[in-house]
Amino acid sequence: MISIKQKDIQRTWHLIDAQNKILGRISSQIAILLMGKHKTYYVANLDTGDYVVVINAKNVALSGKKENQKKYWRHSGYPGGLYMKTAKQLRAQKPELLIRKAVVGMLPKTTMGKQMAKKLYVFASGDHPYAQKFRENSAESQKKES
Repeated sequence: MISIKQKDIQRTWHLIDAQNKILGRISSQIAILLMGKHKTYYVANLDTGDYVVVINAKNVALSGKKENQKKYWRHSGYPGGLYMKTAKQLRAQKPELLIRKAVVGMLPKTTMGKQMAKKLYVFASGDHPYAQKFRENSAESQKKES
């Protein structure tokens, strides 16, 4: 068995368009990419995951009646400090949080899980500042093929 070192991990960038895709299905795919489980050298004690950029988060689909029935809650820590929003309200205010909360819930609840979550970039529309990363990846893959 070959042990992998941190310096041997190769990270790539993945662009995912969430336009009309179901939230749970796309979130599980994103979580696998962030953890690195799609790689042959995956180990549970190292963060072998890649960077993921998700665009069009405001157009992600929820199946069934979840748009109005699914609740997202947080608590301030004070008595009576419970704040609840439906998925519809959250989509209107911060659509990026729909995907971020779903993906972070699928990652490990450890320090390493927090490191993995930092490699997730979610944008409500199709505009993002990481277009250069995808040009570099495509140029590198073309060099490897030739």
